[in-house]
Amino acid sequence: MTTPSHAGAGWHTPVPRNHPAAALLNAQAVRRQCAQIMAKAEQGGAAHFTWHPERLMQVAEYVADTIQSRYPDLAVPYHSRWRHFETGGVDRWRQLAAHAGLRGSERARTRIDLVIPSVLLDAGAGPDWWYLDHANNMRLARSEGLGIASLALFAAGVLSADRTQSLRTDASALAALTEESVAAAFQVDDGNPLVGLPGRVQMLRRLGEVVEATPAVFGKARRLGNLFDYLADHAHGKTINAAFILETLLIALGPVWPGRIVLDGVSLGDCWGHPDVGGGLLPFHKLTQWLTYSMLEPLEEAGYEVVGLDELTGLPEYRNGGLLLDLGLIQPRDPAFFNDRLTVDRPDVVEWRALTVIGLDRIADAVRERLGVSAEAFPLARVLEGGTWAAGRRIAAERRPGGTPPVNILSDGTVF
Repeated sequence: MTTPSHAGAGWHTPVPRNHPAAALLNAQAVRRQCAQIMAKAEQGGAAHFTWHPERLMQVAEYVADTIQSRYPDLAVPYHSRWRHFETGGVDRWRQLAAHAGLRGSERARTRIDLVIPSVLLDAGAGPDWWYLDHANNMRLARSEGLGIASLALFAAGVLSADRTQSLRTDASALAALTEESVAAAFQVDDGNPLVGLPGRVQMLRRLGEVVEATPAVFGKARRLGNLFDYLADHAHGKTINAAFILETLLIALGPVWPGRIVLDGVSLGDCWGHPDVGGGLLPFHKLTQWLTYSMLEPLEEAGYEVVGLDELTGLPEYRNGGLLLDLGLIQPRDPAFFNDRLTVDRPDVVEWRALTVIGLDRIADAVRERLGVSAEAFPLARVLEGGTWAAGRRIAAERRPGGTPPVNILSDGTVF
């Protein structure tokens, strides 16, 4: 069995179990490595943060209150990109699909065509960018704005190489993307700057190269939506495990990520060094897990049951992680953490994200207990949506003008 490489047709082959990257390309590795940081924090020995379990119930109450105010019937959808397409109570994806007459498997393929580039474009926009949704007279910022802008980019046919089928995403169209075309779709100009625009475009171009080189997953047509067929072919009847979706995406999309750690020819993606974990490497796979969560609805709508949702982890980004900071569940040893401009590879940032992953598991358990629901009925994907992400935004709005996060991350548009 060969090891994936960054170039060459048909590189998508399973990573051998004895390959050093195999142990890091799954959600279990995220929890395992993050738990080592939490164990140190619980013993008072984490290098950069202290853990304050006496505040856990306060955080859980805040999150539960947020859930009940947003979803009084507790009918919480999954945390996914699809929520952003519904901003302002308008389901723009459903409108687009109805207009195009999309049904069945082709509808699922088209949803995947849309959601993969949309998620990859979802890193923090910065405080100064906004998007005007002319059709609905809405001015949108941050994730909602990025979501609607990416939908507009897709609907315009910019990502399709087939003029007769504009609602698809093809390798050749991705590889030919320009900063000008993306900037136009995202309404970027000197007065409306988007953080990390060059990095976003470069990542989509690399996505095109990966799709072109991976017919085993994306078919002879080199179309993103053909990932649906690959997952369906590997389902157990009508059942697909969430962990399998994640691991497929981690291997298939690994070369997309720029400047990342490569272990014996395999890109590790959102994985960073930290001296206090075994092997020195700590994976998060934040955007890839966000993408996995966003795959649930297309697959379920197409008749598949996705199981094992809680094998995935919470997403360590500035809303979930900001919630823990703002409510004091974790506290930095050095107050400068709140004032510095932080790079994603700093050990204190890596440690903060690790504590966020395990902290979200603890919060989810406490929230379920408070709401009187089971983990089966209320998986982490619903706690996040209801939920910790919304609560992180809520507390940020209460604490700071404009609802800015408690930390200042230097983003290249590919992580946060």
